[in-house]
Amino acid sequence: MALRRVTVAAVLDRLGIEAPARDLDGLRAVYAAWCGAVPFDNTLKLIHLAEGRTWPLPGSSAERFFDSWLEHGTGGTCWSGNGALHDLLEALGFDVARAIATMLSSPGAVGPNHGSVIVTLEGERWIADASILSGTPIRIPSPGQEAEDGALPRFAWLEDQPAVVWCAPRAPDGFPCRIDRIGAEPAEWDALHQRTVDWGPFNHQLNARVLRDEITLAVALGQRFTFGPNGALSASELDRDGRVRFLVEEVGVSEVVARRVPDDRPSRRRG
Repeated sequence: MALRRVTVAAVLDRLGIEAPARDLDGLRAVYAAWCGAVPFDNTLKLIHLAEGRTWPLPGSSAERFFDSWLEHGTGGTCWSGNGALHDLLEALGFDVARAIATMLSSPGAVGPNHGSVIVTLEGERWIADASILSGTPIRIPSPGQEAEDGALPRFAWLEDQPAVVWCAPRAPDGFPCRIDRIGAEPAEWDALHQRTVDWGPFNHQLNARVLRDEITLAVALGQRFTFGPNGALSASELDRDGRVRFLVEEVGVSEVVARRVPDDRPSRRRG
C-alpha cells in the first residue's frame, strides 16, 4: 500500500530535508538523512515477542513503521526498516526494488535471511540498506567490472553475485551480505518477515545501530560499540540503566519504549 502524502511530508520534515530530485544527489540526500536519524533496532520486536502478542510484527507496514518512528524514535530490523525505506523512496518517485539477500555472518548461514533496497538511476543500480547504514548508497558495478577497494562497508562480488562487505559487533573484521535476487513482491517480503517470529537472530537480545556523522554507534552482546571511519573499534559494558541511557540519549528512542525492552535472554538456535 502506498504511503499517504501526509506521512511522507511528516517523514521528510523529521529527516530535515525537502522532497529530493529523482537523481543520485537526491538519493544520497535521503539516504544520508535516514542513516543519521532512523536506527536499525529490535526494541519493538523484543517487546512484541516478550509480551506474547499474536498480531503481525512491528513495522509490518511502512505506515506502522513511520508511526512508531515519529512518536518514539524507533526503527526496526531488516524487513521492517528496508520495507519502509523502499516505500518512502517509491513515494518520492525513485525507481526502487526490494532485494532478497543473505547475511553470511557465519559459515553455516542459510538464506534468505535479509531484505535490502536497490535503486536504479540512469541504468546504474545502487544499494541503499536500512540495516547496514553505509551513509551513502553503494554502487553495483556492471558485470565484469571489478569492485573498488576501500574501507568498510564496500561492494564486493561473490562469484557473480553482488554483495556488501560490512562490519558488525559480532564480526568486527567484516562479512558479506549477498544480494541473491532483486525484485520481490510485498506478500513474499511480509512472509519472510513474519516467519522470524519462530526464530530470528534479533529475537532474544537487544541490538541497535545508528550512524552519527562517520561514527557508527551500536549496542549488542550487552555492550556499547563504536566503529570509527578508519575501522577503529571500541567497546564498553552496559548495565540495565546504561542500556536505557544509550537508547534514549544516543539512539533517540523514547524512554517509554527503552524501559519496556526486556532483558537479554540466551539465543536459541534452530535445529
